[in-house]
This record gives sequence, C-alpha cells and structure tokens, in this order.
Amino acid sequence: MKDLVEVIAKSLVDHPEEVVVTEKETNSGILVELRVASDDMGKVIGKQGRIAKAIRTVVKAASSKGKKKVTVEIL
Repeated sequence: MKDLVEVIAKSLVDHPEEVVVTEKETNSGILVELRVASDDMGKVIGKQGRIAKAIRTVVKAASSKGKKKVTVEIL
C-alpha cells in the first residue's frame, strides 16, 4: 500500500522529492502516513477533501483482499 500511495501523491504534487510515505502496523490494521511539502498540501487534499477521499477509496479497494484494514493519514 505504501508504494501505491507514494505513486499517486508524487503524480499530484509540484515537489515529488519531498513526498514521504511511512507504513505502520497498529492494533486495528495498517496505518499509511503521507507527508508532502506544505505548499503541496492543497493539491493532495483537494477542494473539500475530494482528492484525499479518492486516495483513501483507491487504497481501500486495493486492500480489500487482505484481512487488515488500511488507513491513510495525511500529515
């Protein structure tokens, strides 16, 4: 999931070298944290959070075969 989020985020931002994605195991599943440059934050979140919601939807669909819940958090 980490690679999927990284590819999507890098294609959206102006500074792809500053995209950092980390993956952590939690009790409830897997947490994917996305960090981008502060001036790229709006491009990743989108108007009214539409792009962020779309990223989460794609990750949820990709992880549906697995048994663990995957959560995407934009920091």
